[in-house]
Amino acid sequence: MEPLAARLRPEHLADVAGQEHLLGEGKPLRIAIEKKHLFSFVLWGPPGTGKTTIARLYAKSLEADYHELSAVSAGKEDIKKLIDARNSIGGIVAQKPLVLFLDEIHRFNKAQQDYLLPFVEGGALTLIGATTENPSFEVNAALLSRCRVFVLEPLSEEALKAIVKRTKLKVPKDAFDWLLGYAAGDARRALGILETAQSLYGNISAETLAKALESRHLRYDKHGTEHHDTISAFIKSMRASQSDAAMYYLARMVEAGEDPLYIARRMVIFASEDIGNAQPTALVVANAVFAACQVIGYPECAINLAHGVAYLASAKKDRSSYDALRAAQEDVKAYGNLPIPKKIKNPSTKLMKEEGYGKGYTKYDTESYLPEKLKKRKYFG
Repeated sequence: MEPLAARLRPEHLADVAGQEHLLGEGKPLRIAIEKKHLFSFVLWGPPGTGKTTIARLYAKSLEADYHELSAVSAGKEDIKKLIDARNSIGGIVAQKPLVLFLDEIHRFNKAQQDYLLPFVEGGALTLIGATTENPSFEVNAALLSRCRVFVLEPLSEEALKAIVKRTKLKVPKDAFDWLLGYAAGDARRALGILETAQSLYGNISAETLAKALESRHLRYDKHGTEHHDTISAFIKSMRASQSDAAMYYLARMVEAGEDPLYIARRMVIFASEDIGNAQPTALVVANAVFAACQVIGYPECAINLAHGVAYLASAKKDRSSYDALRAAQEDVKAYGNLPIPKKIKNPSTKLMKEEGYGKGYTKYDTESYLPEKLKKRKYFG
C-alpha cells in the first residue's frame, strides 16, 4: 500500500493546503496553472511543502507528457533518453509539451546542468526543478536565468490542520500540538508519524506519537526526517561547544553517505552565524574544509570534515553580527528605503555636488551615518 502522504496527495488545485502566496486567487502559480502558461521554473522550499504536488498539478493542467526524475540517481543519460524518446514518437503525444520534474536539482553537477540548458532554452523541454537549497548557489546562472524561482514556505498550523483532517483520523488537541512541533511545517513528516502511530497502537495521542517516534528503526533517510533531525543535532551540538556530540552526528551523516558539501556548507554558515568575531579564523577554516571536500571527496574528505568540526565546536561563540543583521533587516522591512544622508552620498556630478552630496564628509566621522529616522539605533550591543 502507498504511504498515507502519497494517498492524500491533492489531485486538484482547490485541495492544496498552504502556499497561498503562490496558489491563492490572483497569485502567480495559480494563474500559470489556470491559464496553462508554459515556462520553466524552480520550486525552492523545505521538505513536505508541496513541490511535487505543484509540479503534477501544473503538468496536468497542460495535459503534458510528464516525467519525474531525482537528481540523486539520474544523470545526463536519463535526460537523453527522454529527448530521444520524444523525438522518435509522433501523433498526439508528440504535440504535448514535455515537462520534466527534476527533484533535488541542486544534486546535478555543473556538467549535468549545462546538458539541460539547450533543451530548456530551445523549448524542447519544460523544466520544473525542486530544491531545498538556495538555487542562487546551487543552480548554474545560465540555467537559472531561464527559469522563474518560486519560494515555498513551511506549512502553517492552519494548513497542517486541513491536511490532518483529510486523514479522517481522530487527533486530539494535545496530539496535534505535539505533531505541530514535530512536523515543523512538513506535511509528509506529519502524515508519516500519524500513520506509524495508528498502525502500531490503533489510536492517536501525544503518547502514541512519541512512542511511534521512538520505535522507528535507526536509519538515515537523506530525503526525509532523519536527514533534518541529524543536521539539526549536529549544528546545535557545535553551538553548545559539545565536540563529542558534534563528532557523533557527523559520523552518522558520513556513514549514511550524506553529501559532504552539504555538511561543509552548513559549517561555513555556522562559522559566521555562531562564532563570528569571537574567532574570525573560523570562517577561514570552514571555507578550507569546503574546498577540501570539493577537491578530495569521500572517503578521505571525512577527515577534513572532522578537523573542521573539532575546531568549530571548540571555538568561542559570538552571534552579535548575525543578530545585528537580523535587527537591521527588520528595520528595512519596517521602514523601506529610508533616505541616505547626503553627507555620505557620492557627489559624482556637478549637480549632485550643488545639491549637497558629500558636503561635510570627513574620514572617521563620529556622527551616525544611519538614516535620520534610525539615528539612535544600535545593532551591536
